[in-house]
Amino acid sequence: MISGRLLVVAAVVGVALTACTSSSQQTGPAMRPEAVGDGGAVASIDPYASAIGLEVLRSGGNAVDAAVATAAALGVTEPYSTGIGGGGFFVYYDAASGKVSTLDGRETAPAAADANHFTENGQAINADEAMSSGLAVGVPGTPATWDEAARRWGTRPLAELLKPAAELARNGFVVDQAFRAQTEENAKRFARFPATAQLYLPGGQPPDVGTTLRNPDLAATYDRLGAKGVGAIYRGAIGADIVAAANAPRTEPGQGVRPGKLAPADLAGYQVIPRDPTHTTYRGLDVYGMGAPSSGGIGVAEALNILERTTPRGRSTDLLHRYLEATRLAFADRNRWVGDPAANEVPTAALLSKQFADSRACLIDPAHAARSPIGAGDPHAPASCVAPVTVAPAPGATEGRNTAHLTVADAKGNVVAYTLTIGKIGGSGMVVPGRGFFLTTVLTDFGFTPAIPGDPNLPGPGNRPRSSMSPTIVLDRGQPLLAVGSSGGTTILSTITQTLVNRLDLGMSLVDAIAAPRASQRNEPKTEAEPAFLAAQPERDELAARGHEFTEVEEFGSATGVERRPDGRWVAAAETARRGGGSAMAIDR
Repeated sequence: MISGRLLVVAAVVGVALTACTSSSQQTGPAMRPEAVGDGGAVASIDPYASAIGLEVLRSGGNAVDAAVATAAALGVTEPYSTGIGGGGFFVYYDAASGKVSTLDGRETAPAAADANHFTENGQAINADEAMSSGLAVGVPGTPATWDEAARRWGTRPLAELLKPAAELARNGFVVDQAFRAQTEENAKRFARFPATAQLYLPGGQPPDVGTTLRNPDLAATYDRLGAKGVGAIYRGAIGADIVAAANAPRTEPGQGVRPGKLAPADLAGYQVIPRDPTHTTYRGLDVYGMGAPSSGGIGVAEALNILERTTPRGRSTDLLHRYLEATRLAFADRNRWVGDPAANEVPTAALLSKQFADSRACLIDPAHAARSPIGAGDPHAPASCVAPVTVAPAPGATEGRNTAHLTVADAKGNVVAYTLTIGKIGGSGMVVPGRGFFLTTVLTDFGFTPAIPGDPNLPGPGNRPRSSMSPTIVLDRGQPLLAVGSSGGTTILSTITQTLVNRLDLGMSLVDAIAAPRASQRNEPKTEAEPAFLAAQPERDELAARGHEFTEVEEFGSATGVERRPDGRWVAAAETARRGGGSAMAIDR
């Protein structure tokens, strides 16, 4: 009898080997944005990763097992977005207890960091210079998150869950156009670091579409984690290599970068923190998310609380106007109040209160857009319809937009929404020599200098930078209805809010709610919007008449989700076009 573990590994080896035939031009697994089945579902940006997660479900693993295995595979095929050098937030619904739990696996600053971590002579250093440096590197939280989730809620040891990704790294994956394009965009930065160039710029050029990219160093790293446990990172040889790479970056001659401040004790002291989820109600549904240092759960909940005062009337200008204004207000409050709760008082309950939402909602003029930046409200003493004093923010954090989100559900009704990142595309740009993964650049999510009085998001010893990652689970009378999350840096909060409005208010299917054109207002003078959003008539002209100004961006965010239909079947949904499309898979028994 073949064990479940061997079934998983064999399936993944088969997928990988399909990409490694003698032909130099191959195509990877097919991309599907939607799938339906009664035996569980997985949605991610990548078909290799989704296939691995689905096979874990098929062989008897639960949603947590599948989520960890999928995330490990994304570290192979989406290395510019995620990997064991980064961190993230894990939200889990347990079907047996009906409880939603969360894990904070955010990276931490070294003990040597202080409020001047990103300044020189009293001035903020250049953002690009900071991001490609050891200063941007924090203690990774992703490996500890995988281990903690598997121990708490999984059914299989971490070593078993890492094997499929290790085989994928060893055998390789087919390079697609999106991967090559991201490599080209960062080729100059990657070329500065020999270990990065050797892996991702073979022969000095980005890998061609259709060729196979292998990462034997990462395979060996996963093997070592499986054999030795995550202590190999936090107290062992891999961790020592992380410290060395951050503090003495290996660069090409004349390409020196600023060293970091990591110490072995920083890694040894890292802990994943179980936190209470954020919670609000929206039109009779329960919406759960991630609390601080993520601003996602708080910001999405506040925006929904404001929007709940609106009666949906189709995709009308009124609803779009109110959506943009709700996220404008939520961002003003997020910037003032949300940071690492270990270093700041974060008034989560007050920010989530309906009373506070009412005090902010009544500031929305139905006929005119507000002028940003607008001031934050005071959740401790909500004053109805009293406009706060506006404070123009200084240049703040540079939250990277290349993140990965995966969503998983199993046949028993357990659900995972998990968002993880290494920050900017390719993180710091530095691959740990001999280990095959990027170091994070996520410490640049801190403000370099105070953006506003009382700024809660500044570097400090052991601090966790604020994030906009918004893994979200929605329950209907205690049962899972849907889960969703996205990449996109600071646009994630608005993407999740808009996706929920599309699905819950406008009645779109989940895949259509994800695919719909996006606009993101983040308390800035102009709203970022995708071309298709700006092409919508007459809404765009009517919004402009109300004072909304737009900046066109090609696309932002890459969302995935799962939804349970009334008949008990699961729908997995991913992007239809953004980032070349996503991968939804389901088991139909």
